[in-house]
Amino acid sequence: MSDPRPAARRHSRRLALQVLYAGDLAVQVASEEQKVDPDATFEDVATHFDLPAGAREFARELVLGVHAAQESIDSQVAAHAKNWRVDRMATGVRNVLRLAVYELQRGEIPHNIVINEAIELARDFGSDRSPAFVNGVLDAVARELAFARDTPEGS
Repeated sequence: MSDPRPAARRHSRRLALQVLYAGDLAVQVASEEQKVDPDATFEDVATHFDLPAGAREFARELVLGVHAAQESIDSQVAAHAKNWRVDRMATGVRNVLRLAVYELQRGEIPHNIVINEAIELARDFGSDRSPAFVNGVLDAVARELAFARDTPEGS
């Protein structure tokens, strides 16, 4: 991934979240034969953000990565969001979780940073209860991923 300054990463995540949100809404209104192009959605939304090139590229990588891995991401979210179906979650919260799970799966950024950033996004784009929900789901996903990385194959 590109390496924008840490402060710029927060802005990158905000942009990525808003692109994912817009794409999610577009999917809900699209007919079955219509495909939502994540790159086009990114360009449409990104025009409203003034980001340095590195931060913009990091946001694009997040959006395209989430889009490409959405099925496995949603599966992990569903496994840890007790009594919540992914498709029934608030659109903002669902996409905060997708974004963070993607970053957790990549393993390039420490889990605590990814989770804290997601909690901040949930505060800004969710309800009063969203940060606690996001924290709980992501903590469980992070533990599962850490266990999987620390367990030798065949054990």
